[in-house]
Amino acid sequence: MTKKKSYYLLSLGCAKNTVDSDSIAQLLDESGYRAVTEARQADVLIVNTCGFIGPAREESIRHLRALAARKRRHQLLIAAGCLAQLWGLRLAEAVPGLDGVIGTRRWMDILSFIERVRGRAHPAPLFHLPDEATTVGDDERGVLRAAVQGPSAYLKIADGCRRPCAFCTIPIIKGTLKSRPPEQILAEARQLVERGVRELILIAQDLTDYGSDLGLRDGLAHLVTAITQAAPALDWVRLMYAYPSAVSDRLIEVIATNDKVVKYLDMPLQHAHPDTLRRMRRPSNMDWVYRTLDKLRRAVPEIALRTTFIVGFPGETDAEFDALMRFVEEVQFDRVGVFVYSYEADTPSGRMPNQVPAEVAEARRDLLMRKQQQISLAKNQRLVGQTLTALIEGHDAQQGISVGRTYRDAPEVDGLVLIEETLPVGQMVPVRINSALAYDLIGAPV
Repeated sequence: MTKKKSYYLLSLGCAKNTVDSDSIAQLLDESGYRAVTEARQADVLIVNTCGFIGPAREESIRHLRALAARKRRHQLLIAAGCLAQLWGLRLAEAVPGLDGVIGTRRWMDILSFIERVRGRAHPAPLFHLPDEATTVGDDERGVLRAAVQGPSAYLKIADGCRRPCAFCTIPIIKGTLKSRPPEQILAEARQLVERGVRELILIAQDLTDYGSDLGLRDGLAHLVTAITQAAPALDWVRLMYAYPSAVSDRLIEVIATNDKVVKYLDMPLQHAHPDTLRRMRRPSNMDWVYRTLDKLRRAVPEIALRTTFIVGFPGETDAEFDALMRFVEEVQFDRVGVFVYSYEADTPSGRMPNQVPAEVAEARRDLLMRKQQQISLAKNQRLVGQTLTALIEGHDAQQGISVGRTYRDAPEVDGLVLIEETLPVGQMVPVRINSALAYDLIGAPV
């Protein structure tokens, strides 16, 4: 009996990368490969790298080098994903012992690429990095473009981005926007619900641009409505990565009136000073931002709003940072992520003058996070005494504690609710909130 070939797959980076990793795993599984959890047991070692910012690149290289150092004679080591696409030959030079490099735009060729690498006549690494004219999303080989994590699943509805943000490498890595066909997304939503998924998290590099390349107007709003109709047993649909200037009145109406759509929106603003935003090549009309936030809160009073900011962007003055601090204090977001600007040589921002010293940027991040921590704590304290529905994600039977999330929290990036009882994973439970921390809540089932 022929022994099954085996693979070890390490996925790094964001949820969008996790979806790509799961798609690669599906192709390998269907072709007869066997997944293993120990690298030493595998015939093929694959690292789906992240290349978005400096620390992510360093993590990817560290893992690749560690696998290369322990690689056995029969094993192949392949770098896939964002850093593979961004660096190409440079990545092979940084990781001696690498056998192959396959980029983001043709992950679906992983099987044929492995065979090419295995059959090569010389030890030099092989590359599969289509040119810039190639976009992601072509010929997905029928795999499910989702990553299931307990009772939740990330479903990718598009890939690539056509926005001109000065700090971002995504268009270089992924290419321009490529929306997936609506009928394919609906079929996958139904399939996920049949597998027991209760929360569907829609993701893309730019969620609100969905369908523009297909000639659709308000494509996201129509898609969300169609998903809730096609999969009526679904409990929650959550929206991540909404581009600020593309949050339409129609989308706000869908969030407000569709019971399946959680009252939550992730809208990365990146800054609040018009001059900084113009240098970032981001929407800089702050009047529009205020009007949109007001529309959202009027239409959906209980909405949880999440955003992200970059501090230390080239040219950011003390006055610009102070404006950002005042904006955060005034608007009172429910959730905020703050990132120090990461120098990216291949982007327009990498060529800008007046780079902010790292210690200044880090101090600004700490100041802003302390401000947001106070806001988050106050908001959570106002929830004490209320009853919120929680989706149970795990439990500790010995401690008698369960962990879940309310509609206010997306997985991985937001808070949790700690529940004083052991409850089944995947259950939707009404929980009375008894106490609050800066990011998490504590309660008991009603």
